[in-house]
Amino acid sequence: MPTKRHSALKSLEVRLRTSFGRDLSTPAGRRAAWAHFHLFDHAFLRTVWSNFDQVAEGVYRANQPGPKRLEKWKAMGIRGVLNLRGADGLSPWLFEEEACERLGLDLRVAKIYARRPARSAEILRLIETMRAMPRPFVMHCKSGADRAGFAAVLYLTIVEKVPVEQAMRHLHWRYLHLKSTPTGICDHVVELYAARNRAGPIPMEDWFATEYDPHAAAESFAARRRR
Repeated sequence: MPTKRHSALKSLEVRLRTSFGRDLSTPAGRRAAWAHFHLFDHAFLRTVWSNFDQVAEGVYRANQPGPKRLEKWKAMGIRGVLNLRGADGLSPWLFEEEACERLGLDLRVAKIYARRPARSAEILRLIETMRAMPRPFVMHCKSGADRAGFAAVLYLTIVEKVPVEQAMRHLHWRYLHLKSTPTGICDHVVELYAARNRAGPIPMEDWFATEYDPHAAAESFAARRRR
């Protein structure tokens, strides 16, 4: 019964979250989108907390920016913004897209996930996009904890040639990333690569292209959590 109740509440929350916040074309629509941004995307928390950190020279990670934070990034010399959440047409994307266009920031998208493994093609597209981003750039997800951490590990390991064990410092509780939760799938995928690399060296990008199996990763992660 509690499981059914939780599922029903979750379904209601999803319906409410996706029922508005898709229109900036009118004053009323903009007000509704701003309310959606703060209430459903928790932007009010991010007004005082940014989770901003440097990954490498000219590469940074953060949580979802609002227009004011994008203005600060522009003033810092940031040229590009990489959105790891996807262009879903809801308020976070709409305000970000509008502000980046106004500020002349190069906004690109490479969607990945916090609670399930991305497909090989999605990860390879992320790698390609990170390589192509104008420097300096900031990559972000919602909280800056999980997807941003996973992308930072990939960037350091693949582009900067940092040992994966060192790069994994970006999947850490100081960013509010918790390995013990479903977002631990981010750690698990990286750990699968690290174990394979120890058994026989293979570049991470090649592993994602030729050997990585997201379904097997999800199954082994679920089995580990059951233990």
